[in-house]
Formats: sequence, structure tokens, C-alpha cells
Amino acid sequence: MRKKLLFVINTLGCGGTEKALLNLLSSPEIAACDCSLYVLLGQGELVSRLPAHVKLLNRDYCAADVLSARGRRTAASRAIRLGMHRGALLRSLPYIAGNGMRMLRSGRWKAEKLLWRAVAEGTAPPEEEYDLAVAYLEGGATYFVSRAVRARRKVAFVHVDYRRAGYTRELDRGCYARFDRVFCVSDEVRSAFLQVYPELEEKVGVFHNLIDRPRILAMAEMGPGFTDGYDGPRILTVGRLVEQKAIGLSVEAMRILRERGVRARWYVLGEGEERAALEKQIAAAGLSSDFLLPGVEENPYPFFRQAALYVHCSRFEGCSIAVQEAQTLGKCVIVSDCSGNRGQVTDGVDGLLCALTPAAIADAVERALADAALRRRLGQAAAAKQFASEDIGLIFQ
Repeated sequence: MRKKLLFVINTLGCGGTEKALLNLLSSPEIAACDCSLYVLLGQGELVSRLPAHVKLLNRDYCAADVLSARGRRTAASRAIRLGMHRGALLRSLPYIAGNGMRMLRSGRWKAEKLLWRAVAEGTAPPEEEYDLAVAYLEGGATYFVSRAVRARRKVAFVHVDYRRAGYTRELDRGCYARFDRVFCVSDEVRSAFLQVYPELEEKVGVFHNLIDRPRILAMAEMGPGFTDGYDGPRILTVGRLVEQKAIGLSVEAMRILRERGVRARWYVLGEGEERAALEKQIAAAGLSSDFLLPGVEENPYPFFRQAALYVHCSRFEGCSIAVQEAQTLGKCVIVSDCSGNRGQVTDGVDGLLCALTPAAIADAVERALADAALRRRLGQAAAAKQFASEDIGLIFQ
């Protein structure tokens, strides 16, 4: 008899976690089951890549880019509507007030994390019972599966450094204790999670993100990639324009590189709430022709292939899909020395680690651009890496 599975995620935008979910859903093990997906806010552009064997439970779905202006408006309106449903927001006011005060005292205000509880409680539970329910992202999806879904077995995934991302026991209200297993995407993510939940050690394991190497290599040959006619070395970053990704530090690094006379052009593929501030910073630094924000690309892989360097200097990570994609395509990768990144790159072996400062980023970029042999050696080592191939059966055990 085919197992009945339910996967839940907050949105299905063009992010690393969402790509990893699609790779998991495309696996033969999942295809052999009756599999459903529920997207908590019912939006995201990657719905077009959903495998045919996966049933989308959302009746009202918006395929707009999650980080576009329309996508942000849709997310806000749906979050408010769900929060108001069945009095969820009213019931959550003490929770929001208490956790909001704790955030303010710690200087780590995360408004969206306060609202996930109300969204989860305002979402109608599915009528069916499942053999396995998987909360594939922290926050709303995890709260919803722990509270509302009837399943013989429940599994949660953690993709980030839990504390650095702003999650706390008070926000979670014991939801992880109601899961049979918790899978973290790297050893570092597991270690950070257990600092918050040491009592759950027996049920917390590691399940690495799945990478579809053949698809990435094939798609890198499709599409034109860069079309701006620039004939110098290109630097590429792929990620959301949010505080975690520290794009502003890369802008400052580019200013330093230009002052040193280094010829290059830097492109960041992504969208997010910091776009306006970054555009202002770029203009003020006189970098409008040197540091570009083209937005989200449905197929970023030709851009990876054509770039001289891939730079991913963020404040913290879990296990970056973008870094793995760059490595798959044999790019020389420069990453900041932070949680997550240091587990993906060995300095001087298959990439370069640098401190998260503009000067250190500029130094690493200048070094790599000046040494084609170094770029080639690091890129070849990166392409030869064998990413963990998980036993998907683990999530059923």
C-alpha cells in the first residue's frame, strides 16, 4: 500500500531551501508514495517546477515572485487574513507581546517570526491523516505541522543556524518535542540547534540538501546568461537582498577594488527588502556601472558558468545551495568564514574563506582575479567534490 505523505513549507519562492525541497520531492522514493504539498502562504514562483506526482493542496495559489513587490503584498495580505481567521491573532496577542519584548531587549527584532504562530493557528487543518508529515522549514510550517496535522509520524527540517536566525524556545512553545525526528542540513546546524534544545539530542539527525547535478550542468548550457556586453571578469553572488546576506559589505568591497584599480563587474541575482537601501549605497559609492542588481533569474546557471568568481559573504548560513551550485559548475568560490560556509569550503583547497569585512572580501577577490591558475585549481577541486547522497528512507524511519 502506498504511503501517504504531506510536505509543508512557508512559501515556494526561488530560494535554496525551496530548491532542495523540489529535489527531494523529485526522488524515486517520494514518487513511489501518494505525496501532497501544502504551501502555508499559498505563493511562490517555483510552483512551475513541482513534480507531476505531487498534489498541491492549495486552492488559491499565487505564482508571483515571493520577493517582488506583488509577492510581498500578497504575502502580507494572506498572513493578515490567516492570522485573523478563527481569532488566531487575538489569541496570539500575549505570545506576540511577550516575545516582541524579548526581541526588543535583545536588539533582534524579527516581526515575521512573531506572526508565524498566528498564521499557523489560523490555517485550517487538513482533513486527511497521513503516514508521514514533513515540516520542511522553520517557523510557520513547523508550527502548523506540530499542531494541526494528523500523522502517524512527523518530521521537521532545520536549514539555518537556529539562534543566529532569531528563533528561541519561547517562540517555538515546545513544538519540536512533538516531532518524531528533526533533521538538520549540516553538522554545524545540528550543533547550533542542540544548543537551544539539548534534551532532543536523540531525535536530531543530519540530512544534507539534495543537489541535482545533471540538471544543473544541463541548464548551465541553456539561455544566454549575461547580455550586457561587458568583456572583463565578472563576479557573481546569488541570494536574497536581506540583512543575513550582508550584500552591503560586498558593495563596499567593490568600492575598495575600484580604488585599487581592479577591473571587474559584480552582479547579485536576487530580490529582497534591502533593494532600495542597496541601490542608494551603490549610487552613493559611484558604482552604478560596477555593482549590479539584475533581480531573480529563473535559470541562474548560465550566469554561474560565465562568471570568473562566485562570492558568498553572508553573516550566517545553514548549508548554502547557491554555494553547492557554484561548486558543481567548477567555480572558484569565496565565502565568509561563518557558520555553514566553513563546512562547505576548505580554505585554499576548494575555495577561499575570508573574514566578513569589506577589506578582507576585497583582498580575497583581488587575489583570485589576479591568479588564473589558482582559480582553475580551486574550481576543479570544487567540481570534483562529492556531495552527500542521503538515504531518503531515513525520513520514514
